[in-house]
Amino acid sequence: MVWETLHLPLYTIWSTGTLAEKAFAVVHCSGGDTLVALSAISIALLAFGDNSWPERRFGPVAWVTLGVGIGYTMFSEWLNIVVRRSWQYTELMPTFDVAGFEVGLSPLLQWVVVPSCALVIARHIGRNTHLNPRPISTDLS
Repeated sequence: MVWETLHLPLYTIWSTGTLAEKAFAVVHCSGGDTLVALSAISIALLAFGDNSWPERRFGPVAWVTLGVGIGYTMFSEWLNIVVRRSWQYTELMPTFDVAGFEVGLSPLLQWVVVPSCALVIARHIGRNTHLNPRPISTDLS
């Protein structure tokens, strides 16, 4: 949600939308990002994960997760900018050409930075959990 809020000025809704429209866009896009992230990590774990993840097989899961997220983001940007015309970049958005249309750098960076941080945190927590497993209590009283 923080990233969505911070890069809002890179889209025309920043100058054309009402406060309610901007708030809805941030919440809506953050919810969509969450669903994409859950789908990406699920696909990666199903394809390359095992019971010892994230201690083992971290790299393949991380790369597939990032690839799915970046791939979907590029598709979504194309669909919503070129086909549906449901949003537009401002001149402040750094872009680069991919297959004949301009892709914003901010949404792509979002799908590199945020998931990478989350994956590193998961790995750190996973390592600590595997090194110091909590005993299972059998005391029912």
